[in-house]
Amino acid sequence: MKTDFSDNEFFIQHLKNGNEHAYEYLVEKYHHRLCVYANSLVNDKDQAEDIVQNVLIRTWERRHNLKTDFTIKSFLYKSVHNEFIDQYRKQKSVTALEKKYIEELERFTEKDEVFFEKLLSIVQKEIQNLPPKCKKIFLMSKQEGFSNVEIAEHLNLSKKAIEYHITKAFAILRKKANSDVEPILFLLYGFRKAKTIRA
Repeated sequence: MKTDFSDNEFFIQHLKNGNEHAYEYLVEKYHHRLCVYANSLVNDKDQAEDIVQNVLIRTWERRHNLKTDFTIKSFLYKSVHNEFIDQYRKQKSVTALEKKYIEELERFTEKDEVFFEKLLSIVQKEIQNLPPKCKKIFLMSKQEGFSNVEIAEHLNLSKKAIEYHITKAFAILRKKANSDVEPILFLLYGFRKAKTIRA
């Protein structure tokens, strides 16, 4: 008979005790959703897989340090986020602004993982709900890394029109996320490599 690990405290206790069935449950239940989350951070499926694998293996290796009074889901999401930040720091030198945003993101996850996930979800949803042209220009700028001049040339618009739409997008997003929108956008798009515009 298969053990029911749906109770969080019961599950963590069995994990701490080295129950391999508990670890199998952990992998089956969370591997895919953690990969989806990790991929939203790095936009690279292979790297996302590596991040999640590192987190799951480390969770098993350090299972004795787990506390039965915290939610395993929040712990795993925070661990994925921390692993991502660690890898990012190792890959490149971090600018002062990037360091500031990373510290703010860490403050979010330390303060309230649920709030952080909700805020991330709100910003992603509001980006999708931007007016079509505004959304296209905003994503070309933030997601794909094009300059305002490049976007203006590609879309046959003035540079001022591009600036207007980007400013409009930020104004809409700030209404929903206040000053927290910048570090969230940095998390979503700040780590992307700029792409080449194709005509």
